[in-house]
Amino acid sequence: MTAPLLETHSVTKRFGGLTAVDAVSVAVQTGQIFGIAGPNGAGKTTFFDVVTGMARATSGEVRFRGEPITHASVTEICHRGIARTFQHPAVFDTQTVLANAAVGAQFGTGRHWFTALRKDPSVLENAWAELEFTGLAAKADRQAGPLPVFDKKRLMIASALATEPVMLCLDEPFGGLSLAEIDDLIGLLNRIKQRGVTIVLIEHVMRALMTLSDRVLILNQGRSLFEGTPKEVVAHEEVVRVYLGESMSTTTDPGSDDA
Repeated sequence: MTAPLLETHSVTKRFGGLTAVDAVSVAVQTGQIFGIAGPNGAGKTTFFDVVTGMARATSGEVRFRGEPITHASVTEICHRGIARTFQHPAVFDTQTVLANAAVGAQFGTGRHWFTALRKDPSVLENAWAELEFTGLAAKADRQAGPLPVFDKKRLMIASALATEPVMLCLDEPFGGLSLAEIDDLIGLLNRIKQRGVTIVLIEHVMRALMTLSDRVLILNQGRSLFEGTPKEVVAHEEVVRVYLGESMSTTTDPGSDDA
């Protein structure tokens, strides 16, 4: 087997006396969709924060493409090829849809900020391409703030893709969507995978998670409870007891994962 694209070794994150992530080790292969699930407060988003540089691990190591990134900045990690989205839509509300995507495209170039003041046709071409890919090109001139939730989630994905990532980290992209929107987003993520982008996905909507994922990690109280294929996960007695008994009937997540 080839070396994993992303590896974490005993990653731990403490906030004072609270251990939000407790010695979590994973290996994500190139081209996979790797799902992460677990109860609210299980440490899923904090784990994402550590991988993407938004929080520093208390101990342990994160490696990407064989190189350590445990202490790298958010900017450096993005330029190495990791992009992410957030649970709640994070867009520039007063800017257009195209401008939002262009910010991602500009940031992904890795050039100094002052180059953003210069017109760069390649940046706009990249932004347009991702809007077309995500189905937002017809709304390119609209202000982002009033967009519905589904469009904002697709815009976050378009902006992230515009950085030209190798790996895309998605934090609960299906939350708050209708059944039809969930199906549309499943199709979009499959098309992203077909482009060769590896996806790591936190999700409570189990139908989407199990449909998309090659492997699934279940976290509970900051620790790895079980990792396996979707079939193995739904057959695991402890996973069913702790999590799946409640969540398998859930189509959207009414809460949030604060940890």
